[in-house]
Amino acid sequence: MEEQATTTTTTTGARPASEHPSTKTWAEWGGEHECGPYSLGVEEEVMLVEPGSWSLAYRIEDVLTAAGDDLGASLNAETHGSAVELQTGVHPGVNGAVSELRGLREELVGILEDLGMRAAGSGTHPTATWRDVVVSRGQRYRDVYASMRELARREPTFALHVHVGVPDPETAIQVTNGMRVWLPLLLALSANSPFWQGRDSGLASARTPVFQAFPRVGIPREFHDYTDYVEAVDMLIRTAAVPEPTYLWWDVRPQPALGTVEVRIMDAQTSLWQTRALVALVQCLCRLEAEGVHSSPLAIHAAEALDENRFLACRDGVEARLIQPDEDRRVSVTELTSELVDACLPHASALGCERELRSVNDLCRRNGCTNQLAVNRRVRELPQLVESLASDFDG
Repeated sequence: MEEQATTTTTTTGARPASEHPSTKTWAEWGGEHECGPYSLGVEEEVMLVEPGSWSLAYRIEDVLTAAGDDLGASLNAETHGSAVELQTGVHPGVNGAVSELRGLREELVGILEDLGMRAAGSGTHPTATWRDVVVSRGQRYRDVYASMRELARREPTFALHVHVGVPDPETAIQVTNGMRVWLPLLLALSANSPFWQGRDSGLASARTPVFQAFPRVGIPREFHDYTDYVEAVDMLIRTAAVPEPTYLWWDVRPQPALGTVEVRIMDAQTSLWQTRALVALVQCLCRLEAEGVHSSPLAIHAAEALDENRFLACRDGVEARLIQPDEDRRVSVTELTSELVDACLPHASALGCERELRSVNDLCRRNGCTNQLAVNRRVRELPQLVESLASDFDG
């Protein structure tokens, strides 16, 4: 559901302010949600790998050409030429979205088999280094390189993004503000990138600090209302700092054109059961925050606590203990997840994803990071770990 840039940019990545179009039309809230409130769309960034060496394959153009028109609308390039984004349509519930994602994975696997490649799901490639990076040829990604310079050649990262439809822009801001509290927990549960540049990083999600090299990332500030959000973003557009709103790569952001709130903090997942659990949790959390009447098991208002929780989740994953400021203590991810699942169960019942939500507790026992570390202890060599990730992706 990521929009492609349509503006023509200069070598600095944005047009002079005097040439920039009239703004605020971008802020018109996206239309009707045919699938009803809290409908879903899922984006999964997938790594392309070479069998044998199990290194990254920078061949996105070959993949898009082979996909053709039938599948091409659901496959997109990313900044790096070794990544492909699988993009579902809009679905009323979790099972429909993940079922389509499964089908997209299967079709991608078939395309890659003909091209002599494989696919795998992880937040980072365990052995990739910036020296090997190739930036995609698409205009958007040329613009990113023009703006970011050599930062765009950092190691590729791979994320899971979930869009949830909300009926109006004020509700979107309410949900966005509320989701800020839960972003560290979502990161901890989804952490799936312990290896970086050929070594154990000591982090559960090495993707998080690597992606942090880009500007306009992290947890956004709290907005008073939709007008406050629009004025903040529009200032960046008016001054030609960014060409349009999707150049703000926050962990959660409103998407006015789509009428959604997009949660972006999570690592890409290896297995679809993990994706299904996380998508269910995001959908339920958005409904919980939109309804506005709940007893939160994690009360955080200080930006310092939010930022520290984000780091703790990045470092320790499901082993993290997150700050609970109002009680002057830290709470285990396992305890917090159990309480949150219970708080979300009424919403899961209304959305038809109660079983999927309950499976979130399983991530506390074995998520992507813990699985990668266990496999690496068994196979010892990182290329063999990538081979295992590719086998799990194939299903």
